[in-house]
Amino acid sequence: MFFNALNKTFSQFLRRLRRETLWLAPRSPRSVSQFVKWLVPGLLVKRWLLLSVSGVLLVGLGVLISLRLTPIFRTVQFLGSALRFVTTLIPNYVSGPLAILFGLLFILWGQTRTLGAITEVLLPGNEAELVDVLMQERRLSRGPKVVVLGGGTGLSNLLRGLKQYSYNITAIVTVADDGGSSGRLRREIGVLPPGDIRNCLAALADEEKLLTELFQYRFKAGAGLVGHSFGNLFLTAMNDITGDLEQAIAASSKVLAIRGQVLPATLSDVRLWAELSDGRRIEGESKIPEAAGSIVNIGCTPSNPPALPRAIKAIQEADFIVFGPGSLYTSIVPNLLVPEIVEAIAQRKVPRIYVCNVMTEPGETQGYAVSDHIRAIDRVCGRPLFDAVLVQRRSPSEVAQQRYAKVGAESVYLDRDAVLISGRRIILANVMEESSHGSVRHHPQRLARVLMRWYSRTQGLW
Repeated sequence: MFFNALNKTFSQFLRRLRRETLWLAPRSPRSVSQFVKWLVPGLLVKRWLLLSVSGVLLVGLGVLISLRLTPIFRTVQFLGSALRFVTTLIPNYVSGPLAILFGLLFILWGQTRTLGAITEVLLPGNEAELVDVLMQERRLSRGPKVVVLGGGTGLSNLLRGLKQYSYNITAIVTVADDGGSSGRLRREIGVLPPGDIRNCLAALADEEKLLTELFQYRFKAGAGLVGHSFGNLFLTAMNDITGDLEQAIAASSKVLAIRGQVLPATLSDVRLWAELSDGRRIEGESKIPEAAGSIVNIGCTPSNPPALPRAIKAIQEADFIVFGPGSLYTSIVPNLLVPEIVEAIAQRKVPRIYVCNVMTEPGETQGYAVSDHIRAIDRVCGRPLFDAVLVQRRSPSEVAQQRYAKVGAESVYLDRDAVLISGRRIILANVMEESSHGSVRHHPQRLARVLMRWYSRTQGLW
């Protein structure tokens, strides 16, 4: 009975071994490639496995030495006799390579199954191999430290693309929003507006699609809930629990497994104001575009708000700084109304680029060319802060232009000579995405790819 069971077990083992053997496995190219990947330096796995094996050998050696070496002598004597017996049955030039071959197969089989078991636990439902996940994690964790300033949907779009190149991303977000759900929470509860922060957190999350749908969900019923987004309420609750917005964002980032960090430019209750060419003074971020005037001056109350220290630290450590994309006066400029942020950027001698909008915006930048965007930022900052401007190469389709013309918007004109006179380099690229109904925005992956390529090319210049 015993021998039958042993024979059955051994037969099952041989069948399993045949399936796993490299030259018989139908998936052999994939198996080889996955095995070779484990040999790539920098995974921080092989060294610790080797250290563990060395530890096991040392423990065994220590035990044998503690027993006065007698077991070592007897073990060596027994192994010598066994090997002499084997070589009398099978010549050493056959038995030696055969033993090495089976040893390597056992190691490969054991490691494959071990890593497979780990993958099932750590990555349930994920078809990616553990080695691929590790390689990606190592690559992205060593990516450049990128700081992006802005707000609105433009910033969150860019973050979706940038997280494919680095996990060391810091989004510095405006807190001047006073419209919609954010404005209601700001007026009724007294919290800083969470809307733009919510969008950025969702964009940097691992499960971005599901989290974006959840955070963007707006209640359609319920007294006091109608119009509020779940993400805004979530951040408001975290703000109440932790005591301030900075801690709320940090706690939310841990809960949501955020790659990178999202920081408000300031924790002050900032309110935006703008002076128009017709003499009107408009207060409130949401009211400025509605005034439909030409902005000649912009500021905030209180003036010169203090910067968030972590935002300053991120800028001081940045390898690459990106402005935008986003609404010029209501998403990008509010961050630059914080003097400490402007000063920190000015002192940082790294690649700095402004991503210009594809279309003008009524009430903010109607009639603006690329050089007008640049002059507006320089005027607010009192100095040039970026070295290059990224401009969409190809114009939107006729359908898109007609759609935007109905609301008084048009393509941002590239006045090349005026831009070059300002001392900026011009980066022309097709980074636009156009929907079927003519809506235009920056494509996350294309935009991120162009920015990271430009950053790589400029490394030797700094």
